[in-house]
Amino acid sequence: MSRSMVMAKLVRQISQLERVKVQPLTCGYCTMVRAQILSQSNASEITSFGDRVNNPAVSPYSGKDSEGLRKHQVGENVSRKDKISFLTSTLLELKDSKEAVYGALDAWVAWERNFPIGPLKIVLNNLEKEQQWHRVVQVIKWMLSKGQGTTMGTYGQLIRALDMDHRAQEAHEFWVKKIGSDLHSVPWQLCHLMISVYYRNNMLQNLVQLFKGLEAFDRKPPEKLIVQKVADAYDLLGLLEDKERVLEKYKDLFNQTWKGTPKKRGGSPMKRKEKSRQTKRAPNPDGLQNTLDLSQTCAHDHKPMLLSMS
Repeated sequence: MSRSMVMAKLVRQISQLERVKVQPLTCGYCTMVRAQILSQSNASEITSFGDRVNNPAVSPYSGKDSEGLRKHQVGENVSRKDKISFLTSTLLELKDSKEAVYGALDAWVAWERNFPIGPLKIVLNNLEKEQQWHRVVQVIKWMLSKGQGTTMGTYGQLIRALDMDHRAQEAHEFWVKKIGSDLHSVPWQLCHLMISVYYRNNMLQNLVQLFKGLEAFDRKPPEKLIVQKVADAYDLLGLLEDKERVLEKYKDLFNQTWKGTPKKRGGSPMKRKEKSRQTKRAPNPDGLQNTLDLSQTCAHDHKPMLLSMS
């Protein structure tokens, strides 16, 4: 038998063995990670992920650590989807304990060569779908403690989760500490989110203070919904002159469509009437009523209750 034929035969045998090993490796991955989570949860002191990375003697990322290499060899044979599903289900099953959650995340990430920021984002989205806001806060705080996910998108996700978890004051403190000192470059989407948090939670002084800070950098709000919330806040605070000033300053936003162009009604009244009749007679091909999704513009916010000024 020629050498090339022998090599081809070996390659086929190895491929068959790899296919057979996939399921046992997946089961072994879950079993070993769960065992590591359990051991960390029962430990009196949980070693932080950063300590393990910085200490070559225990780091799973060390090239000299045979245990770390073995973990990675097993982990690399488990699909990304299975890892994400495993972490999501694990987090949903854990008791409400910061130590348990941090320990599970430490154990899960220890099997990766690089910090898995992408899979963690998917896990966070899965938790949001389940409305596990407290768990979302814990995962993001754990990420930030590792120096990962320090983006405006992550900050906004944390603020929203804190608000949904009825921790508006904590959201305010995070805003002041991490974001509020750099208002000239904070995206308007994030500013609107914080204004909405203040609005929903009757934190009106904080709302107008934030808007004044944005105006100090000559930043114009991109939509009338923001202006309306600010005007309502001034009204509830009894600052009617400031309310009128804001409405007058940004009145052009109330005369524009969502595309930013003035509203026009072209054609004669008869043509408009005929067009309206045709529109009413036109069938809907989907049989569904068209609806406008205003979730991204926070239109679901309700007006805060008026406080008594004693």
